Amino acid sequence: MLADGADWQGPLVRLRSLLFVPGDRPERMEKARAVGADALILDLEDSVAAPKKAAARKLVAEFLARTEGTLVRFVRINSLATAWAQADLEAVIEAKPDGLVLPKCEGPDSVRDLDTQLVKLGDRFPLVLPIATETPGAVFRLGEYAEVSERLAGLTWGAEDLSAAVGAECAREPDGSFTDPYKLTRTLTLFGAAAADVAPIETVFPAFEDLTGLDTYARRSQRDGFTGMMAIHPAQVSIINAAFTPSAEAVSRARAVVALFDANPGAGVLSLDGKMLDAPHLRQAQRLLRLAGEAISNALPDKG
Repeated sequence: MLADGADWQGPLVRLRSLLFVPGDRPERMEKARAVGADALILDLEDSVAAPKKAAARKLVAEFLARTEGTLVRFVRINSLATAWAQADLEAVIEAKPDGLVLPKCEGPDSVRDLDTQLVKLGDRFPLVLPIATETPGAVFRLGEYAEVSERLAGLTWGAEDLSAAVGAECAREPDGSFTDPYKLTRTLTLFGAAAADVAPIETVFPAFEDLTGLDTYARRSQRDGFTGMMAIHPAQVSIINAAFTPSAEAVSRARAVVALFDANPGAGVLSLDGKMLDAPHLRQAQRLLRLAGEAISNALPDKG
């Protein structure tokens, strides 16, 4: 449950690409508006050195104030365990960010703690995107986010802080793929988001000059069930958007599946183009159409 009196602003638009922008670089914020990202993440955490955090808060608040309603704007605040988080919230919440990215999130309790702080600051409650795997303990809470799903814009993950916390030499193989512990963490994030019925957002691809590698990575993520991905460079945005946009062929097929079930209410199993279809196929088609921005005429069947 949310803190007493909490309200929320409803679902955001689809989030295929979420571009990080340093909060102390106003010129990059302005340029980022034109690159086509579904959302910007204005960063007050890792990309801003401690001496610059106060100035960055002011710059981010000014950017939020002049861009309200023009694009989706998240703010990554500092960890709730730091002395900076409260100052971050006090500086930006009145400027109406569309969402908050919560680093070092330790599970639903961290989301509730954030709610408590937001209650003290007024009656506006942006959605939260937790970075849900940055500490070892957080990995064991990935299946619990359904408790606070009404607050969430999605669920995302990262390997760098986690690998540092456990003393790993690195989280990736020489070819850029994740080592086994972080493959598991990624998988659990995907399943945790599905269990909470929120969007699973893939982590960043750090080799920003390797656009071919990014394309392979993003398309594999879409194949596995992620619905969007974070970006660290403007050049990554168009590739990510393309990877997470359903193809015309896939949309046409999904429309046909939904239409077939609409025309046969109550049917458990149907056939289309020589292939058997049942409730999981309908759910998959409906999900794809929503990702493509289309309205769905019939409700999702029960997931039993």
